[in-house]
Amino acid sequence: QVQLVESGGGLVQAGGSLRLSCAASGRTFSRYVMGWFRQAPGKEREFVAAISWSVGSTYYTDSVKGRFTISRDNAKNTVYLQMNSLKPEDTAVYYCAARSVKIVSASREYDYWGQGTQVTVSS
Repeated sequence: QVQLVESGGGLVQAGGSLRLSCAASGRTFSRYVMGWFRQAPGKEREFVAAISWSVGSTYYTDSVKGRFTISRDNAKNTVYLQMNSLKPEDTAVYYCAARSVKIVSASREYDYWGQGTQVTVSS
């Protein structure tokens, strides 16, 4: 079992930055692929980024490439999402999620989810 708790969301102006954190419980955190997803009002949950357990591989959706960076600290059982050059269209509830084995972008393939943290970008 893995329990996930997100933090770091908030209100920021367009062009600004935020860093989201996701703290995980469980002794095997280092063996999980960690992903970030987001869901805007009236829209489906969408994949944002993921990082492999070995920290060797990362994957991003096209709309955030060059602006967002996913990282993890296995010693602290924490995964981060650094978000720069934020746009109003980045406004959403952001969720972290965990799964075993390999990186995938489909939300249905992730086994554990946090409660989400709101990110609002004003124009």
